[in-house]
Amino acid sequence: METNCCVCQKPKANLQCGVCKEPVCKKCAQFLDEGTFSFMKVVPENVRHTVYCGPCYDQVAAPALASYEADMKKAKAISIFMKEDSKITQRFSRKENAIEIPECDDREELIMRLAFLAVQGGFNALVDVEIKHEKVKPGGKYQYTKWSGKGIPTLVTSSRHL
Repeated sequence: METNCCVCQKPKANLQCGVCKEPVCKKCAQFLDEGTFSFMKVVPENVRHTVYCGPCYDQVAAPALASYEADMKKAKAISIFMKEDSKITQRFSRKENAIEIPECDDREELIMRLAFLAVQGGFNALVDVEIKHEKVKPGGKYQYTKWSGKGIPTLVTSSRHL
């Protein structure tokens, strides 16, 4: 039995929408890469799929993707104060628990992940940021660096900012 695409109604729909489970053809399908929401701590179930029909993409994936990209833009503009800057930031609140990234491949990605998680929590700054690295040399002859870090998210208002 042939299945018809839920969007264009043409036969031979060989893909399935991840949300509504309806058959969809390759021409009508909307795709998201598997690591699209990789900076999120917990990716919502409805955006973990890679294939969407048009209506589900418009209702579910597109708004989530727009929100994710807006948070990424805010994360790029977040204020970051290293542990060494604690004299400058001594009046900033440190009530929140530290955000920690135990392992990352790149220093800049580590900082962006910390900033993104701070933005997701509703903060605009990270204080007491500590970044550590460890050189790893597995059995082969090539070595790489493993990065880890943590920071305390906080809200910085103009009266507290330098």
